[in-house]
Amino acid sequence: MRRGRIPGSGGAVRPLRTYGDPVLHAASRPVTEAEGPLDALVEDLFASMYAARGVGLAACQVGVPLRVFVFDCPDDEDRRHRGHVVNPRLVHTEGPTVRGPEGCLSLPGLEAPTPRLDVAVVEGEDVTGSPVRIEGTGFFARCLQHEHDHLSGGLYTDRLGGLARWRTLRAVRRAEWSAPLPAEG
Repeated sequence: MRRGRIPGSGGAVRPLRTYGDPVLHAASRPVTEAEGPLDALVEDLFASMYAARGVGLAACQVGVPLRVFVFDCPDDEDRRHRGHVVNPRLVHTEGPTVRGPEGCLSLPGLEAPTPRLDVAVVEGEDVTGSPVRIEGTGFFARCLQHEHDHLSGGLYTDRLGGLARWRTLRAVRRAEWSAPLPAEG
């Protein structure tokens, strides 16, 4: 992406996959040189995220099983963080576990109180292969952990227990966008 351009302004809005789609429940594969340039994918991810009014989006959510995600997310001090990560690794988490409302573009209209650690650090590369290190606190740390989970085939519903999990999965089954649910394991 060129400096000064609005991310996503040159991208295409791709349809979002919803809960139950197999691509969301499988680990994404690492990006290799064989994938070719990722600029177009990152632009499409930003365009798709903005169109859906989200703060983060993983490639698997548009049906591309590659380890890439984008974000445009505030932290708890309302500082804006915008960027992308290729082959991200969650290298550090700490702080208290905060149970806060969490939603997902792949479960439109739903949210549940999801436990996340208050600090997260992700390392990876950008589209040019340059190393990046992203540190987040509060809501932005939640976003980083959420998008990283997607790349491992996880959703925030996997972190829920008891009544919160039951209520959320019941709402998924009743949603008009719902696909058949995968078997519980």
